[in-house]
Amino acid sequence: MSANKPEPGGGAEGGNVFAGLPAPGADEAFNTLLAHPCARVERIVSHGHASPPGFWYDQAEDEWVMLLAGSAALGFDDGTQRSLQPGDWVWLPAHCRHRVERSAPGTVWLALHLPAGGTGPA
Repeated sequence: MSANKPEPGGGAEGGNVFAGLPAPGADEAFNTLLAHPCARVERIVSHGHASPPGFWYDQAEDEWVMLLAGSAALGFDDGTQRSLQPGDWVWLPAHCRHRVERSAPGTVWLALHLPAGGTGPA
């Protein structure tokens, strides 16, 4: 293209979160869709996976996660669980110990990781 004409879309990039879903494997599949100094967006695909007994995620970042497809349940170290269906989301502040209790085959999550200390949901 000519140096005087902008690229179509002004340099915007895009994709489809459901494109190229990985086949079932031994572990969940994590794919970074966007990496930025202030945030990271990740697609997670679960095929009946659950966290190993005694394992807890204890992340230094805040995380907002939405279930896009399938179903799942998260467990928390206070003994509570939260079942998730497509469209449900959860705010996990830094060091909120959690685990995947169950996931259905073909479960797709979208996770936004942010620096710790955010105010959470509006």
